Amino acid sequence: MARRLISNSGITSKADIKVDLSAMSDDALVFLRAGLDAEMRKRKLAFSVGAIGERLAIEYFRQTPNLPKLQPAPRGTKNVDALSRNGDRYSIKAHCSAKKTGQIYPDPQERDKQLFEHLLVVKLGTDWALESIHQFSWKQFAKIRSWDSRMNAWYIGISNRSLSAAELIFRSSESENG
Repeated sequence: MARRLISNSGITSKADIKVDLSAMSDDALVFLRAGLDAEMRKRKLAFSVGAIGERLAIEYFRQTPNLPKLQPAPRGTKNVDALSRNGDRYSIKAHCSAKKTGQIYPDPQERDKQLFEHLLVVKLGTDWALESIHQFSWKQFAKIRSWDSRMNAWYIGISNRSLSAAELIFRSSESENG
């Protein structure tokens, strides 16, 4: 089964893209990368693990019956990446090979103030295809979070123990089999 990415036109299989990167010279790969970066900037497409993870999680929620329909939060909203139609706030942290999530900065006046209703931890494969989505409530997050004193922010360690505290929303068949 081919790995899938979610696109604006539905789900696109990587198998639909026929490029033999192994046959390209080093120079050709560098020029291809530069051309891709320029085109992505021109189209205003964010291309980072975090941005791709957010987009994949929001699209998965939109396309899955019985899950809230999410929409991106307004740009610049602190600690909130998506909103549900009923007003729940979602923070989304994506990782590919990291040992912990990105930072969640506390309220400057009240360190334990609730910042969101749900935290989604999105695991991407090395090919950036969606592998899993784990959902933590604020209460679950507050129970297992750790403090990064250098960054003055919260995070969750990416471990089986931490992730088992969450509700598993999605796991790809490839990640189940290894």
